[in-house]
Amino acid sequence: MTGNPPLALPDVEPGLAGSLQAGLAAVEDYLRRRVDHDDPFVAEASGHLLAAGGKRFRPVLTLLAAHLGRGVSEQVIAAAAAVELTHLASLYHDDVMDEALVRRHVPSANAAYGNSTAILVGDLLFGTASSIVADLGPDAVKIQAETFVRLCAGQIRDARPGPPGQDGVDYYLGVLADKTGVLIATAARYGAMFSGCDEATVEIMRGYGERLGMAFQLADDLLDIASEGQTSGKMPGTDLREGVATLPVLYVRRAARATDAELLELLGRDLRDDDAGVARALELLRAHPALQEARATTRAVAQEARDLLRPLGIGPAVRALDGLAAGVADRNA
Repeated sequence: MTGNPPLALPDVEPGLAGSLQAGLAAVEDYLRRRVDHDDPFVAEASGHLLAAGGKRFRPVLTLLAAHLGRGVSEQVIAAAAAVELTHLASLYHDDVMDEALVRRHVPSANAAYGNSTAILVGDLLFGTASSIVADLGPDAVKIQAETFVRLCAGQIRDARPGPPGQDGVDYYLGVLADKTGVLIATAARYGAMFSGCDEATVEIMRGYGERLGMAFQLADDLLDIASEGQTSGKMPGTDLREGVATLPVLYVRRAARATDAELLELLGRDLRDDDAGVARALELLRAHPALQEARATTRAVAQEARDLLRPLGIGPAVRALDGLAAGVADRNA
């Protein structure tokens, strides 16, 4: 396995925890084999972010959802790997678009190999994921294609302002459902599908996963403002520097209080090279009611995910899924 530990799950019974750990080891081995290539350079570049580690949030969810059915099988392992490869491929592309220098505490692929290679390796990984899904049947292929369309559409919309007349918060939540929620939804959906769950359970897990993904991203947005250090894997204020209007900023703009004149001016300014401006904006945001409003929204979205689980009973996997959603909303890292 990689150097990073898997995502910590609250309230997981020992037997389930052992099964998840074994499943993750199998996914990790599968990923390494599928990313390998006859050309040493292609193999190195393709495995760059895989070797850097990560929490494997999406494969964990696929494995966990599989315990609602017959448990982990070879198909579940393959599906979990395909979702993780899709996620990794998107990171290669994200880093080129963002001109990132670091990813998972190592040089980003674009910094290490150049933009052209990073883009092509991302495409290669998307192709590898598609090849894996093709072996899982036409339904899985259709889901993968629809997921990819929404993922790309979300990224495109994320870089553009909402259309005139549309509420900025509603637009932003829709973007998150596409760019983050949909792939996590597919991870959960595949786990239920390939463990033999009925259609109702598969649909519950799709809806649960989408809301879980949205809550995960909303919590990440909060960490970018509220954290005092690099607990979220990036320096606080990164979104402000990049001009990204996350939920707390949108709530500040919606309120537009007379007392917010300084903060609103800062939020409208180019802060890319303005350390003092970022520090002051963070200070004002941390004291603003918008931060608590955004935190309440994050918990509400996570609660929607938890509420969807009610028809599934109270077994070990359901309790773990419930704890996962609660933990995501209030995570500190």
